[in-house]
Amino acid sequence: MDTLKRFYTLSLIFTIVCLGLGAWYGLSSTGSVGGMLQLLWIVVVLSVLEISLSFDNAVVNASVLKDMDRTWQRRFLTWGILFAVFGMRIVFPLAIVAIAAGLGPVQAVNLSLNDPLEYERIVSSAHVGIAGFGGAFLAMVGLKFFFDGEKDVHWIGSVERFLGKFSALPAAEIALLLLTLWGISLVLPDADALTFLVAGILGLVTFIAVEGISTLLELSEEKQRLAGAAVRSGLGGFLYLNILDASFSFDGVIGAFALSNNMIVIALGLSIGAMFVRSMTIHLVEQGTLAQYRYLEHGAFWAIIVLGGIMLLSARWHIPETITGLIGAILIGLSLWWSVRFNRNNPEPVEDAVRGD
Repeated sequence: MDTLKRFYTLSLIFTIVCLGLGAWYGLSSTGSVGGMLQLLWIVVVLSVLEISLSFDNAVVNASVLKDMDRTWQRRFLTWGILFAVFGMRIVFPLAIVAIAAGLGPVQAVNLSLNDPLEYERIVSSAHVGIAGFGGAFLAMVGLKFFFDGEKDVHWIGSVERFLGKFSALPAAEIALLLLTLWGISLVLPDADALTFLVAGILGLVTFIAVEGISTLLELSEEKQRLAGAAVRSGLGGFLYLNILDASFSFDGVIGAFALSNNMIVIALGLSIGAMFVRSMTIHLVEQGTLAQYRYLEHGAFWAIIVLGGIMLLSARWHIPETITGLIGAILIGLSLWWSVRFNRNNPEPVEDAVRGD
């Protein structure tokens, strides 16, 4: 219980504040207790939906954060939450409306508050581009993890070893993604196909750019280490995690309109979920959960590939968010169970166990 209090107290306080704001807004906008309770219920459902869709995000965040120094960990978990909550849950939908409708920021806010149906229509109309960009970025994150010939721990052994063999072929995962983008574009209307391809390519370029920045920073740090300087930078990882967070939040923001078209209600519900994802990330990092359960990270990256694939396919076919969350939960649950079974069959420390299973 003390452990849960330590990691989740801030999220619970934030939840209470958001629910308080939601109650005030619901009562003032509807003028009735019943309307207020209905609004609060939607906020709660949205927060649960966001948490269920983003647990794999927390695992992947933890896998990157564990290799970063404390300073940059704290910066991501503090500054990053401003980007995740304020940037992606509030500014991002408003920016879509402003760009798509040719409105200014103030006009976009007015539209979201005074004409929520039109606001929802404009945000939803941008789904093809969002699906292309977010799906491409997430797919590359997942594929890069498995297209690694040096990885010696495998969960779905035959498949992961097969993918690892292609690591010797330069840019194999990029070729696979481009073929996928092209294949999906063939079943889209011409205008949507162009939007989808351009957005997907931009998602790929963003991934490559972030990877390039990370590599350059690592090379610079290595030179400083060789010169005897103390290095404590994690800027590359910080940028990577924030873009990854943004990609994960795309489906939650768009899917939220299935429950409400009110910007304030959506922002409150998704922000609560984002805070709990941060708490789960801290919990995983500080408790060393990824080291204790060796296949958990694999399950999360498989879930990312599935999520990326679903986002890409959603440009043509509607796939309920509950299916996305359910598949991710099943993959992570199975990887956790497999890890527990491995630990039970191999009681010696993981680092001393036979690897490459």
